Amino acid sequence: MSTATAKTELEGVALAAPDKERLSALLVGQERPRRPSALSASMTFGWRAMLKIKHVPEQLFDVTAFPIMLVLMYTYLFGGALAGSTEEYIQFLLPGIMVMSVVMITMYTGIAVNTDIAKGVFDRFRTLPIWRPAPMVGYLLGDVLRYLLASVVMLAIGMIIGFRPGGGVLGVLAGVALLVLFSFAFSWIWTMFGLLLRSEKSVMGVSMMVIFPLTFLSNVFVDPKTMPGWLQAFVNNSPVTHLATAVRELMAGNWPASDIAWTLGWTGVLLVVFGAVTMRLYNRK
Repeated sequence: MSTATAKTELEGVALAAPDKERLSALLVGQERPRRPSALSASMTFGWRAMLKIKHVPEQLFDVTAFPIMLVLMYTYLFGGALAGSTEEYIQFLLPGIMVMSVVMITMYTGIAVNTDIAKGVFDRFRTLPIWRPAPMVGYLLGDVLRYLLASVVMLAIGMIIGFRPGGGVLGVLAGVALLVLFSFAFSWIWTMFGLLLRSEKSVMGVSMMVIFPLTFLSNVFVDPKTMPGWLQAFVNNSPVTHLATAVRELMAGNWPASDIAWTLGWTGVLLVVFGAVTMRLYNRK
């Protein structure tokens, strides 16, 4: 028997196997699975971010222990000196310190992106037949839950030590919603740096250089009226100042239309500019 004949017979035996019809259907007869929608793909990557926290719960320290420490430290350190009592100062401080903490947490989005790039995970994402921005949006959606958790923790500790929002539940929800929306847009800055810089330490260093001046040079801790004129000009036009004022007034039961409009405007600018730059970098990475 020739080699070619033997090969043909062996192929015939293989084709006569019980899995022949099923294999043919999978390879030829069936349609390919549908590509996931943009929302489905983004939610999947968001769930991935949550699973990472499940396996490394220490990642929650920055949204639990750190915010509690900030609230207690600044309230009892400056409350008596700045407002006469901690009970009075917490009414002014808590919305501002909540803004500061959540805005600072946003930098971990860029660190997570940079870590996945260093490990080669992003190369695998790029080969998948999914909506291109899905991995980036997934990171941000996962971090939204972190922002909510930090807000809840700080509100809880604030209520324990005397914070009483005049706007009630609706005012608090409106303030938190505005804060989370702005933080989602602000996070796109760090995804850009996560793609640009070579290490997570570099991302953290650049993030701190931007976040610390932006949050401390604001009305988070004190009224800008006590500051020098040149500093007031910067503070009064800072996006963090507009956000802190809007959140503070909403929780107090007021409707600061101007500060809300400024915050939403900054949110839109951040999304359009840094979202576009991030996706351009991601597609060329």
